[in-house]
Order: sequence, then structure tokens, then C-alpha cells
Amino acid sequence: MSQNEPPSLIRIARESGADAHVEPLNLGIRVRELRKARGWTLEQAAAQAGLARSTLSKIENGQMSPTYEALKKLAEGLAISVPQLFTPPSRAQVNGRLAVTKSGEGQAHATATYEHELLTASLRGKQMLPYRARIRARDPAEFGGWVRHDGEEFLYVLTGIVRLYSEFYEPVDLRRGDSAYYDASMGHNVVSLSEEDATILWVTSLV
Repeated sequence: MSQNEPPSLIRIARESGADAHVEPLNLGIRVRELRKARGWTLEQAAAQAGLARSTLSKIENGQMSPTYEALKKLAEGLAISVPQLFTPPSRAQVNGRLAVTKSGEGQAHATATYEHELLTASLRGKQMLPYRARIRARDPAEFGGWVRHDGEEFLYVLTGIVRLYSEFYEPVDLRRGDSAYYDASMGHNVVSLSEEDATILWVTSLV
């Protein structure tokens, strides 16, 4: 058992119907994996859950045991149930999978700078995270710093005009039909230049 795993959280995992013979997950690692799978920074995830950034950071690093109320907020912010916080991702290889998301039926997640619509949200064990985004931001200062996360990312402009800022390159303006592929661990921000909020398709790798 992990030294960072409080007994009360192990009870919750067992009550969820998890196999009693499976070693309990490290909650901090699990939360970090879930956050990164959504391509969120600590700030974005904390805002979604209604928690302080410092609180979420301490949870991820095993420096505090969250209360059940904090767990409920965290689960709601990640759009999962509390038991799912303790459910390990499937390791089994699955072939021939198919997931369809009808227009307007994606899972909505709004932030101050982006309005995300997660696609194929119900499909577990994905190696890519596809989502549509409406770009609300008009100035990179609105982000309070660079956005960074693991993996690589593909951006395709659907409507409007965006400006892609990146840590090691000059800003580039992209219009409908233009695209960019980049290392997501490199600092980056995207803002709208058009009068209307631009919309883009984003695909982030999860491996």
C-alpha cells in the first residue's frame, strides 16, 4: 500500500466494487494522469474543480489527504464519479473500437480562455484526445503564462483566424484550413484575431 494513500480513500475504492485483490492506486498519480489526459494545466484543473491550485498540487504530490468534499469537487471537475478516481485505466489491448460523437454532443468544459468540447469522451484508454475549441482569448497575457503539458499536439483551424504563440518560435497566424503540429511540452498559447471567436480542432497525444 502506498504511504500516501489514506485508509479512508482505500475504503471508498473498495466500496466502489473494485477488486479487493488489486493494489490501491496512488491517488496523486491517478489525479495527475486524469488531468494530463485532458490537456489541462494545474490552474485549469483547479478552476474546473473549484479548488485552489496549491491544494491540487499538494494532492498530486501526495502532500495532503483530501476530504471527501474535496474528492467530490475534484471528480465533478474531471466529469467522473468519485469511485472512478480509484479505478485503474484499462491495460487490455482492444482492437476494432469505434466511438461516434454527433455534432453538439461533446462534453463541454469552459475556461476563461478556451471553450472546449471533448469528443469521444466515453471512450477509455485513448491514445489521442480530440476536442473542438472556441478561442475566447484575445491576448496571451490572459493565460498568465505558457500552457504546457505532456505529448504532442495537432491544431486545425475550423473558422476564423488564430495566432499561435510558442516558446521557441515567432508567432504565426493561421486561417481556416491551416494547421500546426508541435511539441506540447513547449510553452504555447492560442488567441483569436478575428472579430468572432475562432474555432479549432485540437488533437493531443496521450502517450
